[in-house]
Amino acid sequence: MTEGLVVPMDVPREVAAAPRLPERGTPCTMIILGASGDLARRKLVPALFHLMNDGLLADDFSVVGIGRARMRDGEFRGAMRGALADSHVGASEHSAWNEFAGRLEYIDGDLADEAVYAELRDRLTTIERESVTRNGAVRGRLFYLALPPNAYEPTLTRLSESGLAPRLDDARARPWVRLIIEKPFGRDLVSAQALDGTVSALFAEHQIFRIDHYLGKETVQNLMVFRFANSIFEPVWNRNHIHHVQITAAESVGVEHRAGYYEGAGVVRDMFQNHLLQLLALTAMEPPVAFRADAVRTEKVKVLDAIRPFDADEVARYALAGQYGAGTFEGKPVAGYKEEEGVEKHSMTPTYAAVRLMIDTWRWQGVPFFLRSGKRLPRRATEIAIRFRRPPHLMFPETEGQSISPNVLAFRIQPDEGISLCFEVKVPDHEFRMATAGMNFSYAGSFGPSEHSAYETLLVDCMLGDATLFTRSDAVEAAWRVVDPILDAWDASPPGRFPNYAAGEWGPREAESLIAADGAKWRTP
Repeated sequence: MTEGLVVPMDVPREVAAAPRLPERGTPCTMIILGASGDLARRKLVPALFHLMNDGLLADDFSVVGIGRARMRDGEFRGAMRGALADSHVGASEHSAWNEFAGRLEYIDGDLADEAVYAELRDRLTTIERESVTRNGAVRGRLFYLALPPNAYEPTLTRLSESGLAPRLDDARARPWVRLIIEKPFGRDLVSAQALDGTVSALFAEHQIFRIDHYLGKETVQNLMVFRFANSIFEPVWNRNHIHHVQITAAESVGVEHRAGYYEGAGVVRDMFQNHLLQLLALTAMEPPVAFRADAVRTEKVKVLDAIRPFDADEVARYALAGQYGAGTFEGKPVAGYKEEEGVEKHSMTPTYAAVRLMIDTWRWQGVPFFLRSGKRLPRRATEIAIRFRRPPHLMFPETEGQSISPNVLAFRIQPDEGISLCFEVKVPDHEFRMATAGMNFSYAGSFGPSEHSAYETLLVDCMLGDATLFTRSDAVEAAWRVVDPILDAWDASPPGRFPNYAAGEWGPREAESLIAADGAKWRTP
């Protein structure tokens, strides 16, 4: 077998040249709670600036940031201009920046202080009155909780009690009020149910948008199009043709400045309960009856509910924890997790995990799904790889040492978004030899490079009230039911040896045994 043949796949020029124009966000004021924090600087403000430049923000759109850092409006605008420069979005056009800056306001204070909510009420009253006077526009209110998870419940309660975010049982009510909550939604099933109890008592479900930025990525959304808009793939998307599925989310960075959060979370809460299980659900779901929020989300929940639960003694067989030690990355020495600033010297927090899951449905019975994620791995890469079964009988002559490679369909989520397919071909020669060829589709190659982030897609969807790419409460609880037994088992019997892989490696060596038991091996993304 020979490897390395790659054939690019292009889209027709007329398709690439004439995309459907996206829908514009409706008039609203976005209130960023935690506006002086890292999320607002790195993700939210650059996303909003991009949206404005693309004409996807309504003329009547403003931002009111609330944070603990003591700043006036002008200082906040200056800090956000610096954030744009740091994010490589830039604000080179003076007119564009001036227009964006004119939409930004800031309130400094503690969210536990009632005076903050009183000042916010005054600001919103003025903004909304001017909007009606100027354009007759009725503005919605979009609250973004860019806060630590332990601040969600008290902040939601105060927003409700202050009257700034009233419950609206009618989804068609105008002006609308919506709230975006970042993950993690709870730290286990019990806490997630408690938080959901508070949320459901204060707000209607259609007002709550639980955000997972992975679901805004183009390839993630394209997974549904690939499956359900192409008749050649759906007939083989089942146990008869698929041997196993691998979902990898590899990070090359260490814990960085997130030690305070990460020490209490670990890799399973940080990556598996939300990102990876959402990717699994999209891969394994049945066709929805329509491309509507509830129809899509219902099918995803069915998948999560069908994941075979772990018995306590099965966790050791089907789940593996790891923690990185000192090593090298790109030829430079890097510290181990326990040497990172803010990490306990005897920490048993896992920075790597690999899990084998089974889905007990007609379509997927007997097909293992292998999920893995870790920090300080050799490269940053997220992909979903579908490995098909080998042909039941190979009639072609094989030379010594030759073996046929199985077909693999891979969805690259990041950093180079695209889709690849590998298959066997005959090498042009008088001697009969086979080679593995690859067909590769790249978003950048077919549609041109894009600097737009997943947050941009999700923010506009929220302004439009489209919850398709957001997580419903029953999906959150179903995901916790999957990972809670793993976390409980590791708490009861911590791993005996940490660290167990060096920075720059693909995780603990035992991870190979986990997947090899099913006649497979990990791909290198």
